[in-house]
Amino acid sequence: MFLLGLVMDLRPLVSILSDGGFHSGQALSVELGVTRTLVVRQVEQLREMGIEVHSVTGKGYRLPYVLELIAKDDVLAQLGDSEPYWKTGFDVLFSTGSTNADAMAKGQAGASRYLCIAEHQSAGKGRRGKAWVSPLGANISLSMLWTFEAGMAALEGLSLVVAILVVDALKSCGYKGMGVKWPNDILLDASKLAGILIEINGDAAGPCKVVIGIGINVRMPASSAESIDQRYTDLASNSETIPDRNRIAASLVLSLQAGLAEFASSGFEAFQQRWNAVDVYKGRVVDIVSGTNRQRGVSLGVNGSAALLLQTDSGVLRISGGEITPSLRPVFEEGGVNA
Repeated sequence: MFLLGLVMDLRPLVSILSDGGFHSGQALSVELGVTRTLVVRQVEQLREMGIEVHSVTGKGYRLPYVLELIAKDDVLAQLGDSEPYWKTGFDVLFSTGSTNADAMAKGQAGASRYLCIAEHQSAGKGRRGKAWVSPLGANISLSMLWTFEAGMAALEGLSLVVAILVVDALKSCGYKGMGVKWPNDILLDASKLAGILIEINGDAAGPCKVVIGIGINVRMPASSAESIDQRYTDLASNSETIPDRNRIAASLVLSLQAGLAEFASSGFEAFQQRWNAVDVYKGRVVDIVSGTNRQRGVSLGVNGSAALLLQTDSGVLRISGGEITPSLRPVFEEGGVNA
């Protein structure tokens, strides 16, 4: 594996290859001012980071598609009146271990808000300790540090709210058919499109610093499929146009900024109906798994405290933790979900 400290040297190579055309090893050597051997090493590093690089004898190297990296200035320009709010607390990284870890470190150093987007994560994290696959230049890997003045108890339902806000952001970019799976997965055509990881640093009574990590599959390379242990999809597979990651990132920031402020003032009850409207398993038979416990019933959606209501033979149960394992696939309709 390559050393992370060398990753920044790959930006010039990515910039050249991002036009989608072939570039010979000799031409790359001259343009980059390095040896042919180092060109080969850098190409291998790109492949290790999950990006597909085609190599054809007599033609050289190329990417299978035009690659547009996320540009901080472009994202900021699309934030409108919110640009000053994030301008001094926003980084776009070429590669990092985990954007959540970076944002948490900023919070521990005294920051009250911070935004971090990475083109590649070498140690991306999902819920319950699972790895989150983050190949270079393929998806959205975004973490936001946000400070809530109330204690931890006031954060009930936050992960569900963030899922709604992600769906809202994608809808504003023209994407349709998304739904949510309790507690915070975003699905499209019964496959996982995006995930959320929330980490909290605070106490029961005082202010809490929360890191909200969001991963959205934009154009997942086929070479990364073997690293993913569930059904997944991406935006590129469900769109006739090339996804604009800068626009998606900006829409996410705007949706989160407005939604988190509303959540801080009104709590989850303000989002309950919005969640139930896009819940793909509402009215379906599901299994709720928590550790070694499994409970089957019909999902009735969530209540005002963000608990899942499960209709069982013994009555309605309120489920506050666990994972949904559906007995039936959710039903989707064009333009939305059939709950």
